[in-house]
Amino acid sequence: MIDIKHHGAVTGVTGSCHELVVGNSGILIDCGLFQGEEEGNGATASDLSIEFPISHIRALVVTHVHIDHVGRIPYLLAAGFEGPIICSEPSAIMLPEILEDALKIGFTRDRELIERVLGLIRSRLVPVPYGQWHSVFGGDGDGDDESLSIRLQRAGHILGSAYVECEAESDGEFERIVFSGDLGAPHAPLLPEPQPPERADRVVIESTYGDKDHESRESRRYRLKAVLEHALEDGGTVLVPAFSIGRTQELLYEIESLIHEFGGSAVSDYAPQGGANPTYVGRIRRSRNPTSRLTWNNLEIVVDSPLAATFTRIYRDLKPFWDAEATELVNQGRHPLSFDQLTVINSHDDHLNAVEYLVKSHRPCVVLAGSGMCAGGRVVNYLKAMLADKRNDVLFVGYQAKGTPGRDILTYGPRGGWVELEGERFDIRAQIHQVGGYSAHAGQSDLVRFVSGIERPPSEIRIVHGDAGAKESLKSQFHSVGLKGIMIPGLA
Repeated sequence: MIDIKHHGAVTGVTGSCHELVVGNSGILIDCGLFQGEEEGNGATASDLSIEFPISHIRALVVTHVHIDHVGRIPYLLAAGFEGPIICSEPSAIMLPEILEDALKIGFTRDRELIERVLGLIRSRLVPVPYGQWHSVFGGDGDGDDESLSIRLQRAGHILGSAYVECEAESDGEFERIVFSGDLGAPHAPLLPEPQPPERADRVVIESTYGDKDHESRESRRYRLKAVLEHALEDGGTVLVPAFSIGRTQELLYEIESLIHEFGGSAVSDYAPQGGANPTYVGRIRRSRNPTSRLTWNNLEIVVDSPLAATFTRIYRDLKPFWDAEATELVNQGRHPLSFDQLTVINSHDDHLNAVEYLVKSHRPCVVLAGSGMCAGGRVVNYLKAMLADKRNDVLFVGYQAKGTPGRDILTYGPRGGWVELEGERFDIRAQIHQVGGYSAHAGQSDLVRFVSGIERPPSEIRIVHGDAGAKESLKSQFHSVGLKGIMIPGLA
């Protein structure tokens, strides 16, 4: 028997966790955190316990290290899982970093316990190169009638992301099953785009943007430029709630390219106030050139997230996994993730000082702060202090799950509504923008192209990891290109 079960990312886009059963054994593909109102198999954002049987689970395969795909790994270990954690080589470097942060926020502040858990996770990691088959169990001539091998292929979503090809055998039955994980959009900065698998009998495909296509990269780049120019005209702060991995690095890459192209051009007519010599407040420069217009060359970009800073450094260290375009920039002497205008804030005191200074000074600045859905992290302090001031702007560049503050700000902000942050209501007077093209997810056409690019069409396609409307829309598009056997798990 070869079967697929779903334990998360069925009724929404978070909590990704899928099981491939091969005879009496199985593996999990991801074990992620639920966010907002989403849930699955008894688990929710507030109750992350593992409610499904795991005694037969031989391995966990991680597609990428976003928290909605790996956040429940500590709970999986606590439930008794003793198998290996298989992932790509970059993911093996990043996974302990993201889980350390998750443990501190939602599990324990006990440093000794955190180190024990991280040590256990590191000891279980099995890094596998892209494009190389890896035997999970069976296939060693011991007479077993069940076996499973997996192969990771580049998914183009974030650094280290992969889709998983599974070669399964049980009682003489053979199947190639593909789990997409999260697929990236073509022509995204830094990473090569995903290529369809050579074959697949069954496919489990994400559908985050199954109902829409993203604008072209050139279009979104100039729209980002226009939003920043408009937002900075009146001396306010542009606040970007940013995911620590992927989105932050892509935005820095694009902003560096705008600075390179338009360096001496004015971003706005606003002239910063202050003395002629720069001083620092929370590591933010008070003034670079107070007598002139604000140009791209003296626009300050702030990353206020220790975790985002850590992953930006890891991205820089893993240049061999960048795409050809990004590698060529480095060869030209450019530094797309470490340019002069970039300031990183680490300490909590510097963070609080930066918030206070920007509120009082109205100094034009672009701040990228976690978390991406505004459900926690340093971005919350910025939002509390800045949402009521119409000179400020909030720019969303990623998906906002239902039930998160980010979704509420995006929904009610344009109407002059309010949002609840840490139990308190805050009026929204800041301008709200969305540049959806910066999603790290593939759009509808990209998803259709990925599946229809398989030489022999799969007999079954399971659509997961999306809102109900996105899944139905993607199903319709699959039908329109002649694909069959399409299922939406969990659909009543």
